Parts: sequence; structure tokens; C-alpha cells
Amino acid sequence: MNMQNRIQQMFKASIETKQKALDVLPDSIEQASILMVNSLLNEGKILACGNGGSAGDSQHFSSELLNRFERERPSLPAIALTTDSSTITSIANDYSYEEIFSKQIRALGRDGDVLLAISTSGNSANVIQAIHAAHDRNMQVVALTGRDGGNIAPLLLPDDVEIRVPSNVTARVQEVHLLAIHCLCDLIDNHLFGCEE
Repeated sequence: MNMQNRIQQMFKASIETKQKALDVLPDSIEQASILMVNSLLNEGKILACGNGGSAGDSQHFSSELLNRFERERPSLPAIALTTDSSTITSIANDYSYEEIFSKQIRALGRDGDVLLAISTSGNSANVIQAIHAAHDRNMQVVALTGRDGGNIAPLLLPDDVEIRVPSNVTARVQEVHLLAIHCLCDLIDNHLFGCEE
């Protein structure tokens, strides 16, 4: 297979996955946006976490809220728990890597805040611990997952929201996660600041 054909196959696979996601995700993305908007309206904040590409996605989300998405508007409170290398490495060294997010949530999370928990497999141990910590702090959880939802899916409470991408391929799941994040940012802006044409 030549490189052009391989590139075309990846584009087609991405489009196909997004089409499948279009059929199943709009309701959960809408629910997640409402949950986040309600938190922000009540002086809450959104904490986000994930590993690898999902860490990048959590930082992408928080930067879109803290700075701006597609319009000028006030900054919105969001924190990516993946960015403080001193905190992450000290927790991993003194306790365990599984606790790098949960210890931050226990310190920074408050009743009414939201955790955006990102794991393509749904099995990331430190994201699972983050969800437990969020529930202990009376926070609601929006989980971005893929495959079958992994070990995260059964942990979610009735008021939590799972956005599960219908794919078993990590790259395809990550591509839809980014689209879902952009949808959330757009919906949050439109809820809080009115629709733009």
C-alpha cells in the first residue's frame, strides 16, 4: 500500500467513527454541557485529568475555558490537573502514580465542581481514583471514554455523564474526544453568553 492510500484510509476511518459518534453522542454531550454550565453558574469550576493524549485533551479543554474558545468573553474557571510537574512527581514518588489526580482533587475540589475525567480505555487507574475522590467531594463527573467504557462506566453515579466513543481504536477515540471537547466549549459559551450566528 502506498502512503497516499494509507492516509486516505485514516481519513475515512476517522470520518466513519465520527459518523457513528454523531448517531449516539449528542444527548450525552448536551447533558454534560448542562452539568458544566450549572456548576459555572453556581461559582463552581471544572477540574480535568487524563494521561498521555488525554492529558493533552484536559489541558486543551481548560485553556479554551480559561482563555477563550471562538469569541471574546470572560475567563471561566477550569484547571487541568496534568500540568504541575512538581506536584505530580512528588505525589507519584511519595505515594503512587495512581494518586496524582485524586490528591489534587481532595485539595482543590469542592461540592458543586465538575471533574472532566478522560480515558480512552476507561481503565486508567489514576483517573478511576480521581472519580472516587470527586464523588467524595460531592462533585459530578463527566467521563470521556471509548471501547466499552472500561472500569470507569460502572463507577458513574446517576447524575454523572459518560461520553463513550463507539470505537476500539485509541486514535479514533481521541479524535472524537477532541470534537466532543469543542462541542462542550461551544455549548458552554452559548448557554452562558448567548448564541452567536
